[in-house]
Amino acid sequence: MSEFENRKAIALGDFDGMHLAHKTVVTGAENVVIYCVNNQFSLLQKSIFERRYPNAVFADFNTIKDLSGEEFADEILIKQFGAGVILCGFNFRLGKNAVWSGMDLRHYLESKDVWVRILEAQYYDGLPISSSRIRKAVQEGRIVAANEMLGYSFTFENEVIRGDERGRQIGFPTINQHLPEGLVVPKFGVYESRAVVDGKVYKAFTNIGMRPSWRVEVPLCETHIFDFSGDLYGKTVAVELVNYLRGEKIFKNIDELKTQLDYDKSSII
Repeated sequence: MSEFENRKAIALGDFDGMHLAHKTVVTGAENVVIYCVNNQFSLLQKSIFERRYPNAVFADFNTIKDLSGEEFADEILIKQFGAGVILCGFNFRLGKNAVWSGMDLRHYLESKDVWVRILEAQYYDGLPISSSRIRKAVQEGRIVAANEMLGYSFTFENEVIRGDERGRQIGFPTINQHLPEGLVVPKFGVYESRAVVDGKVYKAFTNIGMRPSWRVEVPLCETHIFDFSGDLYGKTVAVELVNYLRGEKIFKNIDELKTQLDYDKSSII
């Protein structure tokens, strides 16, 4: 048994989205406390993050951003957490103006009998996986690539709001949601998706955008859930984007819209 296994392990990082590279950091020891240093949540909103990672601690960035490397190590890692093991990525920076690297942290903590493990990069398509790469893929509609780098489907959840019920009139009722604040905005268009309602997963397709045929003021997410009937107004529903199908279109009339929706659904089934 390793001498480090029973020490309290602290995983350090931004963890925006908790992508595959992040997961190598947090699985380096049992019972890891995930210390989220700079909480952006542009790829995985905080409500979902908290449920998936109940051992996460969210830093108040304003209280730590001016700490030196030594102060961060002493006041946060040792005094606050009682850390015996620190886990971080190869490109993690800390201290005021991000002057310290993981190696600087390792050198400082060696004399304090705290072990620092620095994890190597994880690669996708020949390049290191990063939150910025994933955000760019989502914005460009390359949702399959984004999901492969995340290690799960890009997901958001929000309250279902009332729409104009135009879809219901042609046999395609939809739930309407706004994108959560702060989340990266996917490329406008229609996606194969999945909707999670009361713990059950349904096939679906989702249109994200401004609805060029019937304009809206802010981007709207409209999801048609296959084989579901029921009133979801006011409920929170999670939507997972699986594949980008097509861009938004302007339709001349309702019949043209219905024909397109029939085709979209058949391409998924």
